[in-house]
Amino acid sequence: MKSYYTHILECSDCKYYVGVTNNLERRIAEHQEGTVPKSFTYPRRPIKLVYCMELSSIEEAIDFEKQLKGWTRKKKEALINGEFELLPILSKKKFD
Repeated sequence: MKSYYTHILECSDCKYYVGVTNNLERRIAEHQEGTVPKSFTYPRRPIKLVYCMELSSIEEAIDFEKQLKGWTRKKKEALINGEFELLPILSKKKFD
């Protein structure tokens, strides 16, 4: 069975990049080497893999990528740090 990966990279400017691939090692190398000059990570190298989830279908991987892209920085950091108990708290809307 083929695997797909939704991953978070931390860039040199401390920004996060969220992406999907079916070959994590190759994709990380492409980001690190700067093979695509117009990519988000190109001017922000070096990059570091800080989170990865293996999924069984491309649809699941893309859905999770979209979900992560909608998260706040704090919520992404809770996931990266394994602080799963904070995820529901960080999901709540704050009203004044």
